[in-house]
Amino acid sequence: MNPAVPGSAPAGVSDPADQHIDEPGSWRLRTEVGSTPGIRGISVAEVLAQPSMAGAKVLAGAGGLGRMVRYVNIMEVPDVLPWTKADELLLTTGYPLRSTPDALEDFVRALHERGLAGIAIKLGRYIHELPAAMLEQAEELNFPVLQIPDGVGFDEVLNQILASVLGRQAALLARGERAHNELLRLVLSGGGLQEVAEALPAQLAGPESNDRVTVLHVDRTGRCTTRAGAELPPSAAELFDQDTLFRTTAFSHGHHSVGPLSVIVASVAAEGDHGRLVAIRGDHPWDAQDLIALERGATTAALVITRELAVQTVEGKYRGDFLRDVLAGRVNADAAVVGARGFGWDLSGPMVVVVAAAETTGADEPGRRRRAEQLAVSWAAWVRRQDPAAAAAAFAAEAVAVLHTPDGQVPTGERITELLGGLSSPRSPFDGVVGVSRVVSSSDELPKAYTQAWEAVRVGRRLSGPGSVSRFDDLGLYRLLSLVGESTELRSFLSDTLGPLAAPEGDAECDELRRTLTVLLDTNLNVAETARRLHFHYNTLRYRISKLERVLGSFTDDARLRADLTVALYVWQMRVAHH
Repeated sequence: MNPAVPGSAPAGVSDPADQHIDEPGSWRLRTEVGSTPGIRGISVAEVLAQPSMAGAKVLAGAGGLGRMVRYVNIMEVPDVLPWTKADELLLTTGYPLRSTPDALEDFVRALHERGLAGIAIKLGRYIHELPAAMLEQAEELNFPVLQIPDGVGFDEVLNQILASVLGRQAALLARGERAHNELLRLVLSGGGLQEVAEALPAQLAGPESNDRVTVLHVDRTGRCTTRAGAELPPSAAELFDQDTLFRTTAFSHGHHSVGPLSVIVASVAAEGDHGRLVAIRGDHPWDAQDLIALERGATTAALVITRELAVQTVEGKYRGDFLRDVLAGRVNADAAVVGARGFGWDLSGPMVVVVAAAETTGADEPGRRRRAEQLAVSWAAWVRRQDPAAAAAAFAAEAVAVLHTPDGQVPTGERITELLGGLSSPRSPFDGVVGVSRVVSSSDELPKAYTQAWEAVRVGRRLSGPGSVSRFDDLGLYRLLSLVGESTELRSFLSDTLGPLAAPEGDAECDELRRTLTVLLDTNLNVAETARRLHFHYNTLRYRISKLERVLGSFTDDARLRADLTVALYVWQMRVAHH
């Protein structure tokens, strides 16, 4: 890669794809889409420092002395061009070009376009002087043209260059082995993702410049979970969107350039997408070996994350089982408080129970398991952000939290909505219902609070639908009815009051009559308003009212009957919510 052009594609690599993202503060992203050679070479300037090149001259293209030499080729036949490749230094006596020196200008351009590092010519025997047009072309292209000293054999030049390249490659392999062993030791000693990230800047840039490198781990949504190394420069803001999420769709696996920054991205994958490792620097571009090193770190990060998830799964099971027993009333109050401390929970003081019940209708068993795993991974972390001592766990189709309320008040809807971030992602918003209990003062009341939260979920699902927050304190008459268990007397009241309208959902005529009756009672028998809400003609509504009175009695003239019908409709709604 030519250091004179930071972020440019290396010689011999297909042209970069330039993508424009038209947003406020729009920026240009360059992604290297070609394959970069895996062998790290030496620069043309370092070639000139070899003993065999003592006395060599740079005839043109001094601006390209930073080009990398990975291979050496010798040209002594006219059709050598098809046999050349990127990052080669071409050695020649000029013999094939002795009869057509004017073709050297086009030859230099062809070598440049094929990505060669330069050409070294021994003058005097077949070509005494290079054409001025050739040297001008080389100077314009920053393509190095070297003159090899007299008396130096090509075998000396070739051997010394290849020895330097192979020596550097061997050093890189040794460095890679040391880095691999260091990462392996981190994993075996119990190091986490943060420790892996902190080891990578020195591995990527070397100890002498690791303070110029930033390494991030971002999850699959783009949220940065770990950062190590240097502080991000202001220009790095272009890597993130307005929600401070890393632009994972714009920066795929590989090399990227954004303004003065060079960025490499490696996928962290092991039985699933665990995000990306991102390395950023602004002093000079990354190369292929750096990407390989970051990929090695990504593999280690995947192992660490997989291990941590496995541990979390086991710990989550114990936490979930304990909290389930507490909420079911199978643990006495004192034992619940003591046992909770072992998990870092505090089950004392004013508390509320929050139940976030996911929508599972139609979900198959593997789908329910995946959903439960997603809840378990993120729910507890989000709850701890609000309340570090809160108890939290995720079950098969619900996430539960016991939140503290120091002021003795039920949390606001905004506070509860914030928790849903742990159950959602930009592509998969939470589709369930959140229920919140009343405030309780001790752990022995938690089973009652858990029942209240679930009652709020059932009623909220029936009345408000997915994505709603339902607080038990706001249920009104539903709250009172929740205290009345299913009984023969309750069923008898429902049947006696609603008659055929007490039937379950599914009968189209009964469903419409119940809906009409509900709106009539809600509007205090305002026929015009009821017709407007139901989008009925006035005469159609009058006909339905007559039909309802034939079935239920003259409720338009009997206030007590209207009260009974209102309560019966609430009871019917509650039964539907429960079933």
